Amino acid sequence: MSEKESKKGNEKADYPFKRDYSKNIMNRTRTKIQNNALSREGRLNETNNPQFFPDRNEGTNAKNDNRKKEEKMYIIPLGGIEEVGKNMTAFQYKDEIIIVDAGLTFPEDEHLGIDVIIPDFSYLESNRDKIKGLLLTHGHEDHIGAIPYLYQKLGTENIPMYGGRLTLELAKAKFEKKDAKLPKEKIIKGRSILKISKYFTVEFISVTHSIADCYAICIKTPAATILHSGDFKVDLTPVDGEGFDFARFAQLGEEGVDLLLSDSTNAQIPGFTLSERTVGESLKEEFAKANGRIILAAFASHVHRLQQIIYIAEKNGRKIAIDGRSMLKIFEICSNLGYLKIPKGIMIDIDKVETLPANKVLILCTGTQGEPLAALSRIANGSHKYISLRDGDTVVISASPIPGNEKAAYKNINQLMKRHANVIYEKGIGIHVSGHGCQEEQKLMINLVKPKFFMPVHGEYVMLKKHKESAEAVGIPSKNIILAENGMKLELTKSSFKDVGKVPSGVTLIDGFGIGDIGNAVLKDRQNLADDGIVIISISQYKTGNFNKQIELVTRGFVYNKDAESLLSETKELIKLELENMETQGVKEIGKIKQRLKVKVGEFLNKKTDREPIILPIIMEV
Repeated sequence: MSEKESKKGNEKADYPFKRDYSKNIMNRTRTKIQNNALSREGRLNETNNPQFFPDRNEGTNAKNDNRKKEEKMYIIPLGGIEEVGKNMTAFQYKDEIIIVDAGLTFPEDEHLGIDVIIPDFSYLESNRDKIKGLLLTHGHEDHIGAIPYLYQKLGTENIPMYGGRLTLELAKAKFEKKDAKLPKEKIIKGRSILKISKYFTVEFISVTHSIADCYAICIKTPAATILHSGDFKVDLTPVDGEGFDFARFAQLGEEGVDLLLSDSTNAQIPGFTLSERTVGESLKEEFAKANGRIILAAFASHVHRLQQIIYIAEKNGRKIAIDGRSMLKIFEICSNLGYLKIPKGIMIDIDKVETLPANKVLILCTGTQGEPLAALSRIANGSHKYISLRDGDTVVISASPIPGNEKAAYKNINQLMKRHANVIYEKGIGIHVSGHGCQEEQKLMINLVKPKFFMPVHGEYVMLKKHKESAEAVGIPSKNIILAENGMKLELTKSSFKDVGKVPSGVTLIDGFGIGDIGNAVLKDRQNLADDGIVIISISQYKTGNFNKQIELVTRGFVYNKDAESLLSETKELIKLELENMETQGVKEIGKIKQRLKVKVGEFLNKKTDREPIILPIIMEV
């Protein structure tokens, strides 16, 4: 035996477990392994390497799981996207739907005569039998204001309502004067876990906001786990309530959240939102400075702030009179439930204010947004039944104007100042803080929850876009974020989140008791009436088909009749001529006659005045 062969043999003896990793041997081994794997399991993994399983049974189960299609569910925002208001989102898995919130928004200048605006319920109406419950994050109008209209459309059978104690009481109060029966209700608390239906399990998680009983909602189905943040900020020193449940959010993050829907209201504002307690300290200072009456306007729903105001008034020896329908209602509900602790003897009726010394009075009222009929507006314009401003009065407006309300709010401020009131309203003074988290709080929520996919909600487009940027900054890939629109049907699985279509969406206009009976055509007529007025043409027609040539014209909002006699006379002559033409042509159908008069008179008046009044012909048979 050669020396070389001897050495090789010795190596094998010295290292009996040393393997030959030569290229040819490795290729043959890899091929053999792959063939065995394919014969056993019939597939390779994503990296083109074989997959192995501990035993035959476990391998079979995994094979079946991987082969079947991923479970999927749908997220359908019906309101609250590219707007601040009318928040409403449907979550659908197979033949079941749950709804989170049903809010309203208030009309803008172009919505003449409209009281409130709610989401379009068309999709929910067509899927009525699939709806298993309505879940409420908190009790603000933009989250609960549409509830009675929803139940009026859908009925209350088998659609229970879930929410905090205060939230449900505020929601039930909305049913007064509405043609809808109260649904079944389920009061929840923080960390309440409920099996809503066959497929939906939900958990309510406490957050801090500007009202008591605020919750995020975790939604679980076989397809995915979703967290809806609701409205929130991170207040480390809340006035009252359960506080922000950091531990549970972090725990959910460890368990795995597929999709986070999060409040975007303050996405444009850097840093953190100040604690509500700072408002109490600022109000103490303003109360100490005031020598006369204090008139304080605040949001009625801001229960924590109202409680601080009550305590400060007591310490300063002031009696409290309240005015404003919503404020009175909140005091009634919250005091009965124990959310407001009111010292005995501190409350007085509004009509007793003038009988007390000025430095012993606090008037607590509504009207921070300049609402024309609110208590503060009536005080500002001098039309309040019991309160007349006088020298030495201090008016504190503990709120910021909602975007779109700035003009009305500052009109009130101007009027109050003209009446020599000392008006406190500047942001820098600290008499108001937001109930929504700023950028760093939004990032904190994302970092706690660690979602795979992200969808900003509750905000104008610029807010949603900024929130997306914040999510990207903390590590959420851009491809995993969707800037949605109302009506989008978004499909969610464990591995994907995408837009797959649209459902009916939009707005429903509420005017009086009607739901959706005011459409674009009516609004256009109202706008025309506001812009150019109306001209009413009254004509008599005999049974023979001939017309009485005595024509009456009535105008409203178009011209003053006495100043426009020549114009109206010309219009009458035009109408007579057109009636003669129709008699000659044998036109007898009322609809055609009215249409021709509308066109001819409209063209004539537009040429003469450059206005487009509504033309309303009335033909009476005699």
